Amino acid sequence: MATSTLEESFKENPQSLQHILPIDFHLIQEVPNSHLWPNINNSPINHDDKNPNVPIIDLLAPNVVELIGHACKTWGIFQVVNHGVPIEFFDEVESQARRLFALPAEQKVKVVRSTSGATGYGTARITPFFSKFMWHEGFTIMDSPLDHAKELWPHDYQEFCDVMENYQKKMKALSIQLWLLILNYLQPSQEHLINSFEFTQALQLNSYPCCPNPNHALGLAPHTDSLFLTILHQTNNTKGLQILKKDQGWTSIAPISNDALIVNVGDLLHILTNGEFPSVYHRVLVDQTKHRVSLAYFFGPQVDSTIVPLVSFDKNVGVVVPKYRKVKVKEYLSLKAKHLEKVFSLIRS
Repeated sequence: MATSTLEESFKENPQSLQHILPIDFHLIQEVPNSHLWPNINNSPINHDDKNPNVPIIDLLAPNVVELIGHACKTWGIFQVVNHGVPIEFFDEVESQARRLFALPAEQKVKVVRSTSGATGYGTARITPFFSKFMWHEGFTIMDSPLDHAKELWPHDYQEFCDVMENYQKKMKALSIQLWLLILNYLQPSQEHLINSFEFTQALQLNSYPCCPNPNHALGLAPHTDSLFLTILHQTNNTKGLQILKKDQGWTSIAPISNDALIVNVGDLLHILTNGEFPSVYHRVLVDQTKHRVSLAYFFGPQVDSTIVPLVSFDKNVGVVVPKYRKVKVKEYLSLKAKHLEKVFSLIRS
């Protein structure tokens, strides 16, 4: 089963409980030293900023294959509209996520992620790589959250489970639609790629509580995502996500509408495209007055899959040399769990 194999891949790199359990944000009046970042390189958030030229892609556009391919190649991130998921559905998921994060800390700790686990309540998995903690709490789901939901709401868990399972189904269908469009752009003549992967998924509910000192705290530290694609819904129509764009520095990505979804390229798609699609380096800022919640859906191949860079033929240089060696997904995730962004240097061919 895809989810169990993805979950298994985290067991080889256990984390200490101090790097998993968030502080009780309900009790905090000021940012403690443990969460104070001295150099965020950020001016105060201006919510009236013009959105940068991040591609906005209408999935009903006749030239959607070229639009997505160009967006992946030049930005590694884009927004999609006309994706077929009704706005009311996002409201349901956000409502259930807020219901979870509003629980008392002593309740949430009942479902804290185990030291060798992948699902449940806790901080971001990248936490051990940084000297400061992040202004963030999360809840990770792989398929069904039933066991955890029963712990949180012994007599009222079914609605949470139904909403989260339905959201994963809708996001998986959208991910496969995007995946096929990307493959059509990359290798229109190689249909075998369409059926060469079995897929796995994870849903991350993110909470960024109101922060007394948002210019010296980070919601998520800079990182890339590991799998093929991430589909992000930022609730409240508020910005927080920033990408590091060459020649522009840190650039905020605000949702253009409440039902727009942000899609970004992850490491494994970067490797598969032989570096043609950038894996987006991104971080999340926090806000003084708004408690932000976001929904991040991660889509990729099962951990037993092998990623082999696609190389093309260039008439000037002949066959393009692979930049990376072939790598099993499980090996890649294990390497990244130990080395974070240095991982690419370890798999160069």
